[in-house]
Amino acid sequence: MGIKENCRNELRAAVRQLSDRCLYSASKWAAEQLVGIEQDPAKYTPSHTRFQRGSSSIRRRFRTATEAAFTSTPAAGVSHVTTPSVPEDDNEAIDNDFYLLAKSYFDCQEYRRATHVLRDQTGKKAVFLRCYSLYLAGERRKEEEMIELEGPLGKSDVVNHELVSIERELSGIRKNGSIDSFGLYLYGLVLKQKGSDNLARTVLVESVNSYPWNWSAWSELQSLCTTAETLDSLNLNNHWMKDFFLAYAYQELRMHTESLVKYENLQGTFSFSNYIQAQIAKAQYSRREFEQVEVIFEELLRNDPYRIEDMDMYSNVLYAKECFSALSYLAHRVFLTDKYRPESCCIIGNYYSLKGQHEKSVMYFRRALKLNKKYLSAWTLMGHEYVEMKNTPAAVDAYRRAVDINPCDYRAWYGLGQAYEMMGMPFYALHYFKKSVFLHPSDSRLWIAMAQCYETEQLHMLEEAIKCYRRAANCNDREAIALHQLAKLHAELGRSEEAAFYYKKDLEIMEAEEREGPNLVEALMFLARYYKAQKRFEDAEVYCTRLLDYSGPEKETAKSLLRGIRYEMDVEHPPP
Repeated sequence: MGIKENCRNELRAAVRQLSDRCLYSASKWAAEQLVGIEQDPAKYTPSHTRFQRGSSSIRRRFRTATEAAFTSTPAAGVSHVTTPSVPEDDNEAIDNDFYLLAKSYFDCQEYRRATHVLRDQTGKKAVFLRCYSLYLAGERRKEEEMIELEGPLGKSDVVNHELVSIERELSGIRKNGSIDSFGLYLYGLVLKQKGSDNLARTVLVESVNSYPWNWSAWSELQSLCTTAETLDSLNLNNHWMKDFFLAYAYQELRMHTESLVKYENLQGTFSFSNYIQAQIAKAQYSRREFEQVEVIFEELLRNDPYRIEDMDMYSNVLYAKECFSALSYLAHRVFLTDKYRPESCCIIGNYYSLKGQHEKSVMYFRRALKLNKKYLSAWTLMGHEYVEMKNTPAAVDAYRRAVDINPCDYRAWYGLGQAYEMMGMPFYALHYFKKSVFLHPSDSRLWIAMAQCYETEQLHMLEEAIKCYRRAANCNDREAIALHQLAKLHAELGRSEEAAFYYKKDLEIMEAEEREGPNLVEALMFLARYYKAQKRFEDAEVYCTRLLDYSGPEKETAKSLLRGIRYEMDVEHPPP
């Protein structure tokens, strides 16, 4: 049996097993990857492959040499050995009728009733669903108490009161060896919420090693891997699901090159996976490759027109590119599909922000957060809107809520730095800029923000500013701010040679990009004076001549410099 057929059979079984245990998010993920495996045209009619047609052009467009090598062969290092299916429980037949009733209650979100129905059942499936129902009942009550105490967006120390009893029961079952992989997943989830991260990692590794198709368990495990060292220390079995996990973990750790290599390798088997395409777009978005990201999302929408997952990122790209009509169309589209999804509210918020209607934008970001209080990007984007509205206390609160959710979110730390800079508190601003640049050292904007903080009157640490601008210049500074500022600072410190070097580099880039403006005039003026002082009159004359094309004081200055250059040339080399 081929590799693709093995994966297909495993995923088909997983979809049924996960759905049977009410793990619908993991079941949906597995079903999407199942359809993402290319069908054999000889075996299936065109109607079976219709869903897959759309993504093929993305693959062709962004195919790399590495990826092409994996088109017909499995990715290197990926094991396709079939893991045994979940064994049926001895008590399954006895529990079955009660289980069906409990599952019906669960599907109707009557979690307490589901728990009660299974109170005397001892089968592994029944125990898992009973504990899982109790966990979700506790989560719902926690949300209700938070709203009662603090309002829908308030902070609160309310906890899930069911965690202690669930932990006690699952811990005992694990010790006597009768727990299954799903019970281990839930046990890991409970331990994570209680702050026992090390034990939670151990338990979740046990879960994914015994049943690797539960994507929810992999996702929880990833959230506990905050460093590359922690990730490398995991003792994971060599299964193809491990590569999905590593690709996702690398992305969250901002190891985007490694993540892209993994996803491209996985595309050898999962050629039409929309999930993989969306993850590739995320990695390219982090690298600010907006053109490629836009093409991928357009193709994803053509293939899956009612998709809302990840579309908030697409809206961020359209916002950055100021594509009014495309963002308007996307906002209208998600509004008609499901206007009460957090992502939909976020997209509409971006649309109003681009129109300059910041109050309305905040309203939609708040709506997104009422639907999902842990929706990270909504907190960060709402902070940006408050900055635009000059409401810095509200901006600081929004950014702090974002870093409470994810301390590795460099955008929120950067936002805090901006807010404190606006309040005239550069020492605080510098602290937050340092945190953001530590998390994302390849972003030139963060280095520039930190350099500008060093330049303020209160700090005036110009040498440190120069170091930051140098780092920015080495990080693909697309706004071309760093080189110009390096030249100005060196000139201010009397280092004419270094200033001339950076002005010349800046001038070359501006000429290549055909940019005009005051920076160009400033560079020409400095270089003309510098070369005149160095007695390199021919070079000075070239820059002065270029300044004559401008109208204004620089033209008169250039004429004066030219007269001086010619006088000195005559003095040094008098005519015979």
